[in-house]
Amino acid sequence: MSIDKSLKKGGGLSGSRNVLTRPERLALLQEDDKWSPTQGVYNLPKTKYRRLAPGQSGPKRPS
Repeated sequence: MSIDKSLKKGGGLSGSRNVLTRPERLALLQEDDKWSPTQGVYNLPKTKYRRLAPGQSGPKRPS
């Protein structure tokens, strides 16, 4: 028996995620000089990640 199409949730995985994958997290930490590949991947510091709505600007990162 199949689910009625009115009960299906549209765009199941298209919503925003609140957790980064390990490669995304490592890239963010490496960009902020808080991690280097010689340190390994265990006991990583926490990272804040907030996806912004289109048109909003996030915190400015020094270049």
